[in-house]
Amino acid sequence: MVKIGATEGPKQLEDCTVSNALGTWIFSIAGALLAIPVGIKRKSLGPLVFFGTTGTMLDIIMGITACEREHAERQMKLLEEQRLENTAAAEVENELQ
Repeated sequence: MVKIGATEGPKQLEDCTVSNALGTWIFSIAGALLAIPVGIKRKSLGPLVFFGTTGTMLDIIMGITACEREHAERQMKLLEEQRLENTAAAEVENELQ
């Protein structure tokens, strides 16, 4: 079993966060598609800035949330495996006595 050290855990979380934040683009596209007709109607770039940045921020937040969820699931799995190993070791020790 491979155990994640204190230095490896945050690095993996950071890599996951960056890849998830850059891998999502749905809200950015939706914001731009919504902003173009509104911007043409108002003859302004304000809607493009507003909806574009809002969509981008939603994409980043969704990516970070997904990454945090994956990281928490991985940590729970590791804790469960450690608990099972400790239980098995205690049972073997009790049998030897």
